[in-house]
Amino acid sequence: MAKTDTRKVASLLREYAHRTSLRGDNPYRTKAYLRAADSLAALSQPLDRIIAAGALTRIPGIGDAIADIVRKLYETGTHPSLEKLREEVPAGVLELFAIPGLRPDKILKLHQALGVNSLAELEAAAKADRIRPVKGLGASLQTKILQNLAIARSSETRLHLHKAAALLEHAVMSVAQEHPEFSRVEIAGDFRRGCELVSDLALVALGKRRTEIEQSTLRLVVADNKHFGASLLEATGSAAHLEQLRMHATERGFALRPDGLYRGRKLIASATEQEIYQALDLQFIEPELREGKGEIERAARRQLPTLVRDEDLHGILHSHTTASDGTETLEAMAEATRKRGFEYYGVADHSQSAHYAGGLSSHEIAEQHREADRLNRQYGGEFRILKGIEADILADGSLDYPEHILKQFDFVVASVHSRFRLSEKEQTERIVEAIANPLTTIIGHMTGRQLLRRPGYELDVDKVLRACAKHGVAVEINAHPWRLDLDWRWHQKALDYGCIFSINPDAHSIRELDHMHWGVEMARKGGVPRTRVLNAMGLAALLAHLSKRKCTSKTGGRRRSPTRKAVA
Repeated sequence: MAKTDTRKVASLLREYAHRTSLRGDNPYRTKAYLRAADSLAALSQPLDRIIAAGALTRIPGIGDAIADIVRKLYETGTHPSLEKLREEVPAGVLELFAIPGLRPDKILKLHQALGVNSLAELEAAAKADRIRPVKGLGASLQTKILQNLAIARSSETRLHLHKAAALLEHAVMSVAQEHPEFSRVEIAGDFRRGCELVSDLALVALGKRRTEIEQSTLRLVVADNKHFGASLLEATGSAAHLEQLRMHATERGFALRPDGLYRGRKLIASATEQEIYQALDLQFIEPELREGKGEIERAARRQLPTLVRDEDLHGILHSHTTASDGTETLEAMAEATRKRGFEYYGVADHSQSAHYAGGLSSHEIAEQHREADRLNRQYGGEFRILKGIEADILADGSLDYPEHILKQFDFVVASVHSRFRLSEKEQTERIVEAIANPLTTIIGHMTGRQLLRRPGYELDVDKVLRACAKHGVAVEINAHPWRLDLDWRWHQKALDYGCIFSINPDAHSIRELDHMHWGVEMARKGGVPRTRVLNAMGLAALLAHLSKRKCTSKTGGRRRSPTRKAVA
């Protein structure tokens, strides 16, 4: 009997996961199956070789139990439990899992109550208003389905950055183990370009000759030392950047090919990307900027910015603790932040209207501030906890505490967490009103989007950015990989208006503090330099900045954006 290929095994395991969830099995088990399926899809070596070596459990997310399932799927193309599950619902029902936010119990009810067996039938039922009257489904679910159908159709092969990172890290390790002759393995594709969603899992390895290998969803390019830079450039993309770079080369008498830059038959540059850009008289273009959006023209004029780096950040200004909906205490989060080399930790738990997230009462605020004072005395000036809040922006644009309470905080992150369905005009006016509040420091996750889950609410982003620039309010780059909001495509406009940014993890646990890196990636992709990032300030400079803003708010004076020098 022919063995099942890796891609098919991953697909079967994903089917197994979805079918078990429809039965109401443990959701953590379902997630484990899905994680294992993702890991299989990104394998860099043949599955048969891994099984023969008894190395299945070395793959991230695969323990003994899942390894047994994988072996059975590989050997027979099915599994006894999977066959039983297939008798319960048709295959087309599994298409509904592509809809962001549609839970297994709702999928099962759509199938049982309305006979929905595919995405096409789901769309027809929603458009015919057949979902709204069904008890347990309703109008809000019908609206969500109609909104998210487009996301479902576009997200089949895309991964969030943190998931792609885990798969690629494992792929690099497995390629190195499988091919000890490769002295270097680099990540390429849209992950290297810092794209918020990743579809091109690509690696470039240094070997003896150039070749390209496709295994499941992973693309492996092998290049020798002489042509490594050209291969890395080609495998990184984007297609638009490479096409424009080829045109730029042609206009100057060169030919840019996948294996290097030529003048006639003579190879001019190919060993490194830097050599290729230099030979074309271009400033080096960082991978994140390679999207065909004018970066080549700016590189020719030597006008590309020096992009912000992880090590440029001195602290964080949006994080949660057990006081609201976090999983760790203030002390634990602050200590974990200090151990990561930062100078300050800005706590910003939810405000009182966020009942769903345990928002803080005035009494709880006082308790947290006493705890922060106690810890700050222990740190003795070597590290600082800053007292902040993530204040809900209410429907009328006011913030979720009276002025005398807001003045007790070092900083205020103002965010929308409700009334997403306001019109564009109403939503925009609401947020602009919050920005005009003298006590607002940062606008949090401005558009409210959640990648592959929901689009942002209707908003005139341009108008909001202009208001931020006018009032000196920082625009958050929310580093949570499900958000990455504000979208990097707006960053240049914000820079042009004079906005500053704040890169924050929106962490609810110690592990999520490391989301900061994804925020830096988005800032780099948007062309943001260190001098325009609020938390690239050292502690003394930041405290001076926050103090100045509070003094201005007390006197009622007009606030202005800090100068680039001030932020630096």
